Amino acid sequence: MNIATNTAAVSLKTAPASEFDTQSALKFITCGSVDDGKSTLIGRLLLDSKSVLQDQLANVSKSGEADLAQFTDGLSAEREQGITIDVAYRYFNTARRKFIIGDAPGHEQYTRNMVTAASSADAAVVLVDATKLQWHDTALKLLPQTRRHALLCHLLRVPSIVFAVNKLDALGCNATTAFNHIRMALEKFSSDSGLEFATIVPISALKGHNVVASADDNWCGYNGPSLLDILELLPVTPADTQLPLAFPVQWVEKFSASADTSQGRRVFWGRVGAGTAQVGQSIKVLPSGQTATVAQVLGHTREPRAVPAGHGAGIVLDREVDVSRGDWLLAIDSPAPSRELNVTVAWMDDEPLVAGRTYWALHGHRWVKARVKRVVHRLDINTLAEEDATALPANSIGHVELLLQESLAVRPFSESRVLGALVLVDTASHRTAGAALVN
Repeated sequence: MNIATNTAAVSLKTAPASEFDTQSALKFITCGSVDDGKSTLIGRLLLDSKSVLQDQLANVSKSGEADLAQFTDGLSAEREQGITIDVAYRYFNTARRKFIIGDAPGHEQYTRNMVTAASSADAAVVLVDATKLQWHDTALKLLPQTRRHALLCHLLRVPSIVFAVNKLDALGCNATTAFNHIRMALEKFSSDSGLEFATIVPISALKGHNVVASADDNWCGYNGPSLLDILELLPVTPADTQLPLAFPVQWVEKFSASADTSQGRRVFWGRVGAGTAQVGQSIKVLPSGQTATVAQVLGHTREPRAVPAGHGAGIVLDREVDVSRGDWLLAIDSPAPSRELNVTVAWMDDEPLVAGRTYWALHGHRWVKARVKRVVHRLDINTLAEEDATALPANSIGHVELLLQESLAVRPFSESRVLGALVLVDTASHRTAGAALVN
């Protein structure tokens, strides 16, 4: 689907309606650099879509005007410092769709929170503050954190990325020139990094221009849809239903009292990671290697039915095998598990990642030890060059080789967001240290 715009904007790139679901709730995040207006944008969306109650509006109003950022800045430290620290989720709906918004922090030190929010998002709105850039320069440079957040969204396979150029109202008659130059910089950055985006839209979160309602008078030379109109058309993340069954066991129901649904056998509960769980499938258990056949599949309300990827299920096997929390039930024709992984790492710990260090790796619900075999390179977010490196400092992105203590059933992250992602955790402090994406 293409939405016509003039030369100051690009076409909205979306999949055919038959391929993706555009009716389900869209989970999206706002991200970008510090003070780009992320929290204010969410406040504007909530206010102008009439999703704010009068008492909520009164609580954030000062001198008769609403402080829009405080709709999402819920922590006392956030209110005191005027910054976003943790991800705040808000819910609203329009006549066409429901939305779940995550307000991600812009500060470097809170990048881990942004990564957490982006890992499960259907879309990302990357804000760009026009007033912070040398907008008069046709070869202007984007802010490092803008580039970092956009790259992280790309690495985390966020299906739709929208660039929203904010605060153009502050530039007066220069707004059109500024938007054109910033748009060209965003297009060049995206082309150089291989990042695909849905569209670029000019907005003013503070004044409301082009956020919910389209701006008048060809504002900034843009004739396209408003940001909310764009969000209403974006697809949700498609489930990996075409892959062989992969089911991470989260909980084992020892022996159900309702023998009519479990046949007196143990029920293994979890969320289907890939494929579809259905009766008659031959499966193997990782790590034990035992095999069995699926005798029954229960939905989340315990009704017998096939369950596709992305939904909770209970699986009953035809015989008793040793299965515990953290094990995987895999289709017989699944790729062989692997102990050696080439991964792209978004490093978030203050202690740098170096060769020889060992971390806990979480894959599904399974914990295994992972040793850093080699740091291959680090990505320079300014030049996008892959530089030789021996370590990854905090908030950097790089390519790393890992050696696992036990084999895991992984797939490239480009094929599966569930099977291709691991969380690295420091073995001593138990802090989340990094996100690893299988190449």
